[in-house]
Amino acid sequence: MRINYNYIKVIGLVLVVGFLFAFSKYRNDYRKVTEPNIQFLGENTLFITEEAVSKLLIQNQDHVAGQSKDIIDLNELETALKSNPMIKKAEVFMSVNGELSVEIKQKQPIARVHTNASYYIDDEGLYMPLSSNFAARVPLVTGNIKKNNLETVFQFAKAVNEDEFLKKHVIEIHQNDDETIDFKIRKSNFRVHLGTLKKLNKKINNFKAFYQKALKDNILNKYKLVNLKFDKQVICTKI
Repeated sequence: MRINYNYIKVIGLVLVVGFLFAFSKYRNDYRKVTEPNIQFLGENTLFITEEAVSKLLIQNQDHVAGQSKDIIDLNELETALKSNPMIKKAEVFMSVNGELSVEIKQKQPIARVHTNASYYIDDEGLYMPLSSNFAARVPLVTGNIKKNNLETVFQFAKAVNEDEFLKKHVIEIHQNDDETIDFKIRKSNFRVHLGTLKKLNKKINNFKAFYQKALKDNILNKYKLVNLKFDKQVICTKI
């Protein structure tokens, strides 16, 4: 019987490769995980600390560092991080040598509700708790505010946040019982009655024109009410 040595070589090669693959996988699965490398994305990095993120990781799986790679559930860790009301997005990934990395994007507050409860409204119109680490310089929101109905206040706060002039000047947003909006500006005593958000851009442009003219004429301090309710005119009430 003639022996096919080429066939034996191929089988031997397959067995060696299989063994090396299995050995490599075994070593990789049981490689110990390092301390997590936590990176905050974007400019806003003050509302939640690295320590708080690490605590969330530990609470949802035993202390991550020193664990074997095969028992770390990355999806579970991401879900735990995203459940934190300060965190907008979270990604957890691991390198082949057991280096655990976490990327965090925090929520961005655009207004702070200051009624019987205090909290932020973020840039998606969602609830965001206050932080013990940092207080954002955003307009205060007062008046008749319900946590489950923030849409009107959010839409105006968003317009303020996206407008360079308003962002610089508006310090308070007040929602009346009928859901109309008033606001106050920095270094002025008068109240601005916006009314509804209908034709908002037109009303904002009217206010900018009024403000620049009144500032030029040095008469801003002579008014107690500026009414923008009618989009074609600005009605001012003197002190």
